[in-house]
Amino acid sequence: MIDPVYCQTMARYNRWQNNQLADYLLALTEEELDRPRGAFFTSIRRTANHLLWADGTWMSRFDGGDRPMGGISESVTIQPDIQGWAVARSMMDDRIEDWCEDIDQDRLDGDLSWFSGALGADVTKPLGLCVVHLFNHQTHHRGQIHAMLTATGSKAPVTDLFILPD
Repeated sequence: MIDPVYCQTMARYNRWQNNQLADYLLALTEEELDRPRGAFFTSIRRTANHLLWADGTWMSRFDGGDRPMGGISESVTIQPDIQGWAVARSMMDDRIEDWCEDIDQDRLDGDLSWFSGALGADVTKPLGLCVVHLFNHQTHHRGQIHAMLTATGSKAPVTDLFILPD
């Protein structure tokens, strides 16, 4: 399905997107970060927090490291201030990139098993599919944040993958 180069490219893309995003979010007022905007997780801050939490949850399954506390409903409040979010986001992006640098094809072609709190059941899926989901989930929620940013009157990050700096 995918190979290590795909993982490494998407990890670089993820960091590039999050670095750009952090610059825009740090420029917003608290009111703009928390204003309900009709997104699934309501606001910019809550959506950014959910994405950070979800990345940590998936990475704990991939690398066996620490998993963030709580479930989906608690995911939206893991970083109460945007400066803390930016630091935690950078650390998560380090973790993702490190894991992607070490992944090999045999592992990607294997299965991943975990207990899904969302489903309340044990799940086994191809690891490659789960990695694609990680990056797709990021793109989905960053797209929501992008739309909410433009609703504030702010500019938003450039998102085209083909523009990813070398």
